[in-house]
Amino acid sequence: QHKQKPNRMALGFYTLKGCFMSIIKSALGRDEIREIDRKAIEEYEIPGIILMENAGRNVAEEVLKMLPETDKARVAIFCGKGNNGGDGFVIARHLYNKGVGVSVYLTTAVSSVLSDGDASTNLKILLNMNLEIKELQEGHIGEIGKALHGYNVIVDAIFGTGLRGEVKEPVRTLLAKINETDIPVVSVDIPSGLSCDDGVVLGTAVKATKTITFVAAKTGFFKECGKEYTGELIVSDISVPKELIKFT
Repeated sequence: QHKQKPNRMALGFYTLKGCFMSIIKSALGRDEIREIDRKAIEEYEIPGIILMENAGRNVAEEVLKMLPETDKARVAIFCGKGNNGGDGFVIARHLYNKGVGVSVYLTTAVSSVLSDGDASTNLKILLNMNLEIKELQEGHIGEIGKALHGYNVIVDAIFGTGLRGEVKEPVRTLLAKINETDIPVVSVDIPSGLSCDDGVVLGTAVKATKTITFVAAKTGFFKECGKEYTGELIVSDISVPKELIKFT
């Protein structure tokens, strides 16, 4: 199955009235998204781990639609250190529970994630389930391309909307290796390496087949290189109170 780069913009899980222009008009930047998250957690008292669970479960459901029979399907999930990686851990759990062969690749040391925080909690759950977590070593990144050929889908949960500086090695090489495959890639919230606000590629970025973004589309999706890297766009409802989105 070859990687598709659809031009259409799809809306999943909830529908924004109107079409493409409505999606653009409702797009939000990094600071606006961060403020929505803050208010949801602090003012509405929604634990961040619930938002992470909703995000990860929604992505897992979309990935399942892309797979053949689940007892034969394999998915590689690349996770970073922050909340984007935490979403990836949730995705791994849900896919594993559906019978999918899951491989979790961590771009940092396990020990660096196992501190306080929602991502830490979800990583601990995977470890308690005895799922193998593979730490990517700098000297072996070049070999990852061969290892990926047995997978049906790649999930990109490395960097989220908070990325500002250029992607550094060895992750830079990893993103390039992912792009060299013909395997469909699902990016979580935003393709890793793409600037949330202006759509600039920060050194290198994942060219996603499908981007499942949360709460609202990001302004960078419609600027510079954004459209080229996001692929099919799905806006996913993670149960943030609608008032927060309406009055942002």
